[in-house]
Amino acid sequence: MNEANYPQELKKLLESSIAAGASDLHITVGVPSIIRVDGRLVSLPHDAVFTEERVKKLITAVLLPKQIEKLTQEREIDFSFSFGEARIRANIYHQRGAMAASFRFIPRQIRNLQDLNLPPILERFTQSTQGLVIIAGPTGHGKSTTLAALVELINESRSDHIITIEDPIEYVFEHKKSIISQREVGSDTNTFGRALRAALREDPNVILVGEMRDLETIEAALTIAETGHLVLTTLHTNSAAQTADRIINVFPPHQQEQIRMQLANVLIGIVSQRLLPRVAGGRIVAAEILIANNAVRTMIREGKSHQVDNIISTSAAEGMIGLDKVLAELVSKGEISLDDALAWALDPKAFKMLVY
Repeated sequence: MNEANYPQELKKLLESSIAAGASDLHITVGVPSIIRVDGRLVSLPHDAVFTEERVKKLITAVLLPKQIEKLTQEREIDFSFSFGEARIRANIYHQRGAMAASFRFIPRQIRNLQDLNLPPILERFTQSTQGLVIIAGPTGHGKSTTLAALVELINESRSDHIITIEDPIEYVFEHKKSIISQREVGSDTNTFGRALRAALREDPNVILVGEMRDLETIEAALTIAETGHLVLTTLHTNSAAQTADRIINVFPPHQQEQIRMQLANVLIGIVSQRLLPRVAGGRIVAAEILIANNAVRTMIREGKSHQVDNIISTSAAEGMIGLDKVLAELVSKGEISLDDALAWALDPKAFKMLVY
């Protein structure tokens, strides 16, 4: 639906959320509209408690007839749309028999690594022509933003064909040196797995997989990375070591040795990141960096992913750094509070030794 046809109340809610610097807007029966600012939930001022009728009216205003039909059948739906200078990713769902919605605000401007406070070593990941790069971390901690920065770096520096497979499309890219084909699951393709299989017949150089959700997607991503393509993707894990284990453990036991070999051969690097509230306002990223050197590959092949943390801590000269060390540095610079850092530290006891 065209933005001009949205009801005035919905426009006001979206505009107020964007003006407040919100990353998310929640619409739920029984409470006023709730926004997330710098990682914390607050109510929008002067907003009334939502009734079931009001929620349904606002939500259906942004849905096309086929989306309403899908929502009725499946009880939930993901999609994205544009509003002013923002791109919005939406999830409509049901709770206690009533509609509810979660809107994520995505800036139209794609920020670079420096703007995101990410180390320049990540540029090296984009210079590879084949292999696998994984951005890991919890939901809502900027994985898609980091992926977009990497894709844009390639877009500005190489003449490649980049295919993105997303559910839904978040950042919208312009063709620069590269051409970019953006495919949305549900409208441009039926599944991640099907789109990945088809991608090999579409002359790609780089493939962005919005999320490795299941065995089929992970298996396809590993195979594509093996066959001379650069694959960029995300995974909901808490550390580089956990990321390797998650990929391997998705497969049945009889396949795991083969998958360890594949992963060791194709892995370029893993970024495990968190977004934390800045003391001065806003949020800042803390990123663990793993670069797949010979020692890392050996640990993965031998099923000793738990030793990857030791390699990271002793490989600073290669550009690696552990999450707890990054958090300690941000605390010492006064960027984040000690309490917030402790909340996200992988090993709080060891983290305290880094700070004190």
